[in-house]
Amino acid sequence: QVQLVESGGGLVQPGGSLRLSCTASGSIRGINDMAWYRQAPGKQRELVATITKGGNTNYADSVKGRFTISRDNAKKTVYLQMNSMKSEDTAVYYCNAEISRQFTPYYGDYWGKGTLVTVSA
Repeated sequence: QVQLVESGGGLVQPGGSLRLSCTASGSIRGINDMAWYRQAPGKQRELVATITKGGNTNYADSVKGRFTISRDNAKKTVYLQMNSMKSEDTAVYYCNAEISRQFTPYYGDYWGKGTLVTVSA
């Protein structure tokens, strides 16, 4: 069984910072791309940032210059550092990863259950 578990969500004031973490566990052979998505109330889920196994990153225009995605391959963990936060960053943030389970060459798409981030004064 493979699981992704997010942590670090909470309430933050506008202009503040928050760091999300997501750790993969279970019988894992390898992890390719990892990503963070978010879904605001009444809106569709959107891509926030991605990072390859080698560390190449991409960001949504709305978070460029404010958010930083990183990963620790040894810990099977991806992070999202969020700075200069705005009310429009309020959403449930989901971790996503391409994971190959033990004894199989195939990669599947896995999701965490999400962590709520609220930006409010």
